[in-house]
Amino acid sequence: MAEVTVSQFAEVLKVPVDRLLVQLDQAGIKVEGPDARISDDAKLELLTHLRRSHGGSEVNDEAAPRKITLKRKTQSELKLASNQGRARTVNVEVRQKRTYVQRSVLQEQARAQQDEIDGRKREIEEAQRAESERAEAERRERERLEAENRRRIEEEEARRRAQEDARRAAEQRGREDEARRVREREEQERAARERPAAAPAAPAARERPSPAGAAAAHDKDRGTRYGRQELHVAGDVSSRYKKKKRFKARTVATTPDGRHGFEMPTAPVVHEVGIGETVTVAELAQKMAVKATEVIKVLMNMGVMATINQPLDQDTAVLVVEEMGHTPKVLKENQIEEDLQGSHAEADVEPRPPVVTVMGHVDHGKTSLLDYIRRSKVAAGEAGGITQHIGAYHVETPKGAITFLDTPGHAAFTAMRARGARATDVVVLVVAADDGVMPQTIEAIDHARAAGVPIVVAVNKIDKSDADLDRVRTELSKHEVISEEWGGQNMFVSVSARTGQGIDQLLEAILLQAEVLELRAPRSGLASGVVIESSIEKGRGAVATVLVKRGTLHMGDPIIAGSEFGRVRAMFDENGKAVQEALPSMPVVVLGLSGAPNAGDELLAVESERKAREVALYRQGKFRDVKLARQATRAEDVFSTMGEAKAGVVSVLIKADVQGSAEALREALGKLSTSEVQVKVLASGLGGITASDVQLAAASRALIIGFNVRADAAARDAVKETGVEVRYYSIIYEAIDDVKQMMSGMLQPEIKEQIVGIAQVREVFRSSKFGVVAGCLVTEGFVRRNNPIRVLRDNVVIFEGALESLKRFKDDAGEVRAGTECGIGVKNYQDVRVGDQIECFARVEVARTLQ
Repeated sequence: MAEVTVSQFAEVLKVPVDRLLVQLDQAGIKVEGPDARISDDAKLELLTHLRRSHGGSEVNDEAAPRKITLKRKTQSELKLASNQGRARTVNVEVRQKRTYVQRSVLQEQARAQQDEIDGRKREIEEAQRAESERAEAERRERERLEAENRRRIEEEEARRRAQEDARRAAEQRGREDEARRVREREEQERAARERPAAAPAAPAARERPSPAGAAAAHDKDRGTRYGRQELHVAGDVSSRYKKKKRFKARTVATTPDGRHGFEMPTAPVVHEVGIGETVTVAELAQKMAVKATEVIKVLMNMGVMATINQPLDQDTAVLVVEEMGHTPKVLKENQIEEDLQGSHAEADVEPRPPVVTVMGHVDHGKTSLLDYIRRSKVAAGEAGGITQHIGAYHVETPKGAITFLDTPGHAAFTAMRARGARATDVVVLVVAADDGVMPQTIEAIDHARAAGVPIVVAVNKIDKSDADLDRVRTELSKHEVISEEWGGQNMFVSVSARTGQGIDQLLEAILLQAEVLELRAPRSGLASGVVIESSIEKGRGAVATVLVKRGTLHMGDPIIAGSEFGRVRAMFDENGKAVQEALPSMPVVVLGLSGAPNAGDELLAVESERKAREVALYRQGKFRDVKLARQATRAEDVFSTMGEAKAGVVSVLIKADVQGSAEALREALGKLSTSEVQVKVLASGLGGITASDVQLAAASRALIIGFNVRADAAARDAVKETGVEVRYYSIIYEAIDDVKQMMSGMLQPEIKEQIVGIAQVREVFRSSKFGVVAGCLVTEGFVRRNNPIRVLRDNVVIFEGALESLKRFKDDAGEVRAGTECGIGVKNYQDVRVGDQIECFARVEVARTLQ
């Protein structure tokens, strides 16, 4: 075909010229316009592009397309009847579009998907095969190591048995040699004694000497040349301490004249036996160096049936010791706890960092102030923005090292603030400049004075517009906290936790106060400290935050805290970094105790774990009676709660994450009790809520409060079965408010009287049927038939009762409103006079709330 223009080619193809130009441009064929000419190659290239865009093959233009799209358009007419009776014609056009895909394409896609699935399956099988091969290799390696260990143990055992046999053979040979030497020496001595006596006895060799003469001669020979008599001892005294010879017949060491070689005690051995509050039969027998059966015999003779592990009280043990001839020594009650750390020489004391407790009212900026010093954000991590635990932090400042204790400011954390004051050297009292002295501020002052520590006042929030420093000084002076500017003893520092203003001056004031106190402590020796906080964490066990007071706490030291003991397995600082030792005034988190100690308990590092266990068991036994009494009281509370009505008692079971929170929540709920409604805390503990807690709450109809803890799976199933109410909290005052609402719902409603209407007596009528009837005019409110009334005369109540009848004209009325006349009959009262007032009132129940 000869070259044609674009316009002519479009006319042949029956397509618009503009569309053909667009297709040429898409195919990459550049033309200048509709009058431009295109060649056959350009037409072929355009055809190839169009086939490719419509699913055609790129390799073979003659091949069939991969997919075909068919379009069909049909037109028809519908005749519809209208309301006027005339038919209306509607043209309907139906357009259909169908796309057919070549079967080979679908098969190719299915084959690709199957190949992908097979590839993934092969990868999984290869991974499983590699895992099984690795497990098999580990098993073979483990069996090989176990076989090597068994072989090594058997070799060591065989070598030990051989050495033992060789040692026993050597000992046996030594004993035989010693016995042989003794026999030879005795024979030599006997021969030596017989030789001098042979000469004088020769003339009378044929006569037998008398026994008396032989004895006299023997006694004469026993004298030594120094005139002393022979001692009656064995030839070898040390042989008495040798092991028994395994001969058929036992031989007794004797002297040449036939006397025994052992010495009989001249007097019975009397032991001084120390007896504590309780002692077992086995321990008592060991102290007296007798068998336990002998002690049990003496007890049976005294009428006491006891076993070898049964503990005896102090009085019974004293009687047994005296009966067996020994001297009892009654130990003091805490004798076992005295000198717990042993007697150590006084070590050299060195300066230590001060322990500073930050105290004050809630939301006055204590934690934020400490945040600025530590360059961290602790307040954001506490629920509700209030501190609910005692945080201990060791801060290295440019001025020196300081240990800070951040105490809660909420009213429920009184005990935690008291512990913080007892463990501190300096108290920083934070007072907001815009809020002044608040209740917890006064309480913090009392705690600091009770502990005898100096107070440094930090007036916070001075960057606010309504800050008033003179007001803070005036209010604190009422509580005998007077600034140095006013001639007092306390240093006042104006700070801002937001901008950092005055932080350096506050640190200087703290370190200056520490220099005045001359804080020193020995670094060597066994450590002692105080437990700031304790909890039980999953995977870590008992965790205690400890502030070291003196000595150095090392990894692996045996420790005791209250009735819990153990060994330091791990120590972490406030940032969670593992440390190997803790110096004085350094707070650390200690792992390794047998249980969570009580906050405030003294922690001591002892010489041996045996001593720690002994003292801990003694303390547990000492407080066992108290625990049993608490459990008995708890059981009584459960049974009494099961029998009594729900009204008047709110039973609560508390589970918290740390000891301090549980203690604070228990005390706060206990203070809510009134004479009408009481809060009974059945139990409080640490850790998650268990199924046994749910069963106890179900038996006592109690509410379970989980403070920063959750129920486990078994406990959740038990909750579904029993229907016990479990509430979770992370902020303490929310729990207190909810319990207070429950108590308010149990209060008896208050009955209030509300005057609803007053009627003035205008005339008095007498009726044979109703007696005295008062003709009245309702002046205020309304008079209702069923409401109680009072009769007033000269504004004085003279009768209180009920209406007998209320009429409007001759008809009975249920209610008469103001401005209406009516007839009123007062029940059981006939002395109604003109001018009296009849007051109608209603009794309304008003719900009460706890203040």
